[in-house]
Amino acid sequence: MIQEQELHQFIEQALYEDIRNIGDLSSLSSIDRDTKGTAKLLVKDEGILCGMSVAKAIAQKVDDTLQFEELIKEGSTVKFGNIAFYLEGNAISILTAERLILNCMQRMSGIATTTQKYAKAIEGTNAKVIDTRKTTPNLRFLEKYAVTVGGGFNHRYGLYDMIMLKDNHIDFCGGITKAIQKVRKYLSDNNLSLKIEVETRNIDDVKEILACGGIDRIMLDNYKPEDCKMAVELINKQYEVEASGGITLETIRAYAETGVDFISVGALTHSVKSLDLSLKATFK
Repeated sequence: MIQEQELHQFIEQALYEDIRNIGDLSSLSSIDRDTKGTAKLLVKDEGILCGMSVAKAIAQKVDDTLQFEELIKEGSTVKFGNIAFYLEGNAISILTAERLILNCMQRMSGIATTTQKYAKAIEGTNAKVIDTRKTTPNLRFLEKYAVTVGGGFNHRYGLYDMIMLKDNHIDFCGGITKAIQKVRKYLSDNNLSLKIEVETRNIDDVKEILACGGIDRIMLDNYKPEDCKMAVELINKQYEVEASGGITLETIRAYAETGVDFISVGALTHSVKSLDLSLKATFK
């Protein structure tokens, strides 16, 4: 769910980036200020539509007299030629909002579309596709929302809401057991209740975590599917299990069938192709 305050702050900053305190000079210099118009969001691709509420919020922030007519629901499958919404009102206001609306919706729809492909690839298994922190700075809240629209699930939001001991933490600390013990003491001393996940690089790491205990999820990083299956059997449902590291659309099914609970895929957000959308002046 997108938080209204976070979205409001984002739109303010994004509009300032584009128009500062001056405005859209191209439109202001060429169009009479009282000109009225209508524009349609034209879909020029196939995929999952995402970001409708964001588009409406942007339009209303630019000009609260703009009328937003939604034609296609959030999360719907769209194809070339579909019209997602109409925007009606002051022509300069429409053009001022145009690029920010497109930038957000194209990327969000691309993420939702990519996520759906991964989610469909593991249908029938117990595994869930989850995202990572490999997101665009200041756009994480929109990108993670788009993952859920596409049928995926969110991992931790940031560095503050979950403990994840990765290889660098473990190496700097001096080992898995020592790191877990220090984390548990830190949480106790600071009266914090957070889940703990620990990354492993091999089966010996898994065995060390099982001997130590006191965590919630074990990450199997850059394992082959057969090694994941071995680790899952060894863990035997004592902890949640997450597979991670270089997993693609072609290989995700094999990982899901090993019995892992989660499969994290950085590609959901760090290298997606945006959906092709266009805002065009039109007559209803």
